[in-house]
Amino acid sequence: MILILHKYIFRELLKVFVPAVVALTLILSLGSILRPMQEFGVGPRQAVHLMGYFLPITLTFVMPIAALFAGALVYGRLAGDNELDACKASGISFLRLVHPGLALALIVASANLVLSFHVMPIFVHLAEKSLKADAKQILFRNIQRRGYYELPDSRYRIYADYADAQTDTLIGVVVAQVARNRIEDIFGGDAAKVYFNPRGQLNEVRVVVHKPYKLGLADEGTAEWLPFTWEFGSLLGDDIKFKRIDEMKAIQADLMRFNPVRKLARQTYAQFVTELLAQDIAKKLGLGASGRGAPATSFGFAQDRGAGANGGFYELLGKPNSVKFMAAQCAVQDERKVELSGGVVVDEYDAGSGRLLWTLRSARASLYIEGDEPALTLTMDIDKALEEGSRQLRMRHVISGLILPAAVTDTFKTGNILENIRPLVLESALEKGPSAMLRGLRDGLQKQARETLVGIKAEINSRLAFGMGCVPMILIGIGLGVVKKGGHMLSAFAASCVPAAVLIVCVISGKNITENLGSQGISGMLLTWTGLVVLTVLAIVMYHKLLKN
Repeated sequence: MILILHKYIFRELLKVFVPAVVALTLILSLGSILRPMQEFGVGPRQAVHLMGYFLPITLTFVMPIAALFAGALVYGRLAGDNELDACKASGISFLRLVHPGLALALIVASANLVLSFHVMPIFVHLAEKSLKADAKQILFRNIQRRGYYELPDSRYRIYADYADAQTDTLIGVVVAQVARNRIEDIFGGDAAKVYFNPRGQLNEVRVVVHKPYKLGLADEGTAEWLPFTWEFGSLLGDDIKFKRIDEMKAIQADLMRFNPVRKLARQTYAQFVTELLAQDIAKKLGLGASGRGAPATSFGFAQDRGAGANGGFYELLGKPNSVKFMAAQCAVQDERKVELSGGVVVDEYDAGSGRLLWTLRSARASLYIEGDEPALTLTMDIDKALEEGSRQLRMRHVISGLILPAAVTDTFKTGNILENIRPLVLESALEKGPSAMLRGLRDGLQKQARETLVGIKAEINSRLAFGMGCVPMILIGIGLGVVKKGGHMLSAFAASCVPAAVLIVCVISGKNITENLGSQGISGMLLTWTGLVVLTVLAIVMYHKLLKN
């Protein structure tokens, strides 16, 4: 008898719960794909796939609301039709009649915890992987729609008059190099070829411009091809809330597993290497300190002649070519960039045979730090280079594949990048101390590391509190459905939304307070769990009164 009654009530709950889940999921899933469609220009086919990938995220919020609605509606109808009174007259207690609703609440709570801690992060990563797999279509579709595209986390913005996705070709190309929200250099070309190279979690994008020229210069130069390379980074945002519990534990043990920390650490490391290189060049060429008021961190001063004060060259080995150069001044002018000026003379020679290829003279040249640790390389970019013994002017001459000197690499005693850029290491290795840019990167890295650790603690507690809070929340909805049996059933659902709002507000507020580094973490944790405690006490009081009546 009791089993049949429980099956009947549970079946009635499912009749309301399932349609409510389907309807709410479809509505919220459509909203979840609007950002990827607008920002990345995904097509209709991929939009449907993204709806499936975002389904676990939607279900995490939909299922508790649908169960709350089902509990209030079904038990309210049972009470309104006097079916509960008939059961009580037969000797069946109200508490036993609530067992189907309690079973649904436990199922929803368990499913919510599994979704939030395991399933949802997996599907978010699948969505990320799907978008990156179609990186080419995203890039070409955006250029076709808007005329330009700027890849996430890149320092290049690419414009084109026409984009042909079938041949991976761009016509009428302009590439703008952007740093700190300002355009530094603009290069143009008749056409460009786009190459995509998948590398684990990242896609490397390489745009090779044919017959490039620097905008504003009348002479197009002599280079036939000019490559621009960057990484197609995270599209949906790398966030702790999209991590599985095992991933969060791994990040706590090694912060370099978290992409925002790893990215800042690499930037700090690269800037540290840049300043070490500039310092070593200044020493080898005998350059002194710069005067006050210089716009950049400078390690030299203008000389009367192109050679350094000691009359020597600075050598950088590489493959296939190596270089020896001298300059009157070197300065760290930007991130990953050492600026050489004042009568720059560069000898480029074959690394294997040692044969001199040519000697180039210029007023300005730059050394760029390329790649990521531990395989950082150097690229020399010589502006308006005049070849000695010839009247030929090269508007831009690029020498890539240069190797960092031992004086720089020997500074790092360990393979742990976070150990290599500790404040004590920075202060001791740089004779004049880190630049303002390097200090800013270092401080930003330390802040990001603290926020990551605090965010993991807040995320774990908020997921647990919300998942476990579904049980008393649904039970309160059932109780309010019985209390409001004389009124409209939707009024019971509306009343039960108040405790649900209390739970959500406490969880979100507690999480935000915990993540606020200026607040006491314990207060945020207490507030996160306050909603669950309040709903549990309220449910106990409500059912105590219902049992008495």
